[in-house]
Amino acid sequence: MHSETAPQAIDGSRAARKDEHVDLALGQQGDAGRNEFDDLDFVHQALDGVDAERVDLGVGIAFGAGPQHAAGRWRWETPFYVNGMTGGTERTTRINRELAIAARETGLPMACGSVSVALDEPDAARGFSVIRDENPDGFVMANLGVGRPASDAPRAVELLGANALQVHVNAVQETAMPEGSRDFSSWIASIEQLAAASPVPVIVKEVGFGLSRSALRHLSEIGVGIADVGGRGGTDFLKIENARRPAGEYAMLAGFGQSALACLLDAPQGAPALLASGGVRSPFDVVKALAAGAQAVGVAGAFLAAIGRNGEPGGAERLIALVNDWKLRTRAVYALLGAATRDDLLATDLILRGRLREFCADRGVDLSALALRSEAPRP
Repeated sequence: MHSETAPQAIDGSRAARKDEHVDLALGQQGDAGRNEFDDLDFVHQALDGVDAERVDLGVGIAFGAGPQHAAGRWRWETPFYVNGMTGGTERTTRINRELAIAARETGLPMACGSVSVALDEPDAARGFSVIRDENPDGFVMANLGVGRPASDAPRAVELLGANALQVHVNAVQETAMPEGSRDFSSWIASIEQLAAASPVPVIVKEVGFGLSRSALRHLSEIGVGIADVGGRGGTDFLKIENARRPAGEYAMLAGFGQSALACLLDAPQGAPALLASGGVRSPFDVVKALAAGAQAVGVAGAFLAAIGRNGEPGGAERLIALVNDWKLRTRAVYALLGAATRDDLLATDLILRGRLREFCADRGVDLSALALRSEAPRP
């Protein structure tokens, strides 16, 4: 779970907040219901299916050049990954260990929660370094909050031997957080500085309220090559922080932001390579995000629930079984849709309904073109 921006000393309240975030996030899993993934339908083409044995679940994450690195391409064997969650306390160390074991055994890329606490207090570093210890050869993403000093970027990468660095932006969470910052004026400059200082590619990630068309343009203009749109519909950090307030003063903002699908469908030409997260409940949601333009899809809450509240032994085995089931069902849905690869999903016909349709119509997204993609010439 993410929260830190500016450096601060670690203390009992900060550690307690991380553990409290886990409890509140897991509590929301029981409330998971309808979200905007349910507003996207595929047109069923009854005679266009393919053999599931021919399906390649691998994805190539192609990204542009950044301040410190050339354009590149990552190859991941699955189209979904373990997104950033937590770390820094004894309890969250156990959770990260189980997540890392499962990622190692299933080949999933994995991100961690914000490492800011470990950079400020070395005693917390074990809560993150355990990920690389348990998964020495896997694809690992470190995580920092926007607003951290640029010098923290290489430190975060070194802590995990990371292949990439997530920089999370969380203005809505900070607004509701009792100890949060309210000054967002320097965030674009901060992202640019962190990206310039990072020895690995940077992924700018929202924590659950979406990256708009304008935000994605800003990121492209400053050379950020990859963005996780992190939309509304999954773990709700506004609700989490509001629950930590005696009077719940920011309940008025409930429902604020855009869903992952809304962000993907509204993304501009020339946007960074797009990852998607927020509200992903099943393999079908993964496929919908890929069809809407994501190159890969991050999953947090559903995987955390499999690990369990305290990361006891056995959590990794439960998650391994769940991931293998997701792979099997993702492959089946690809075949049903006539898609042998992720790129084939971009030619499926999409029908939008409800709030998602209203948003896209108001933003000028061509709904007819989405519904008739299979008839358009392939590039």
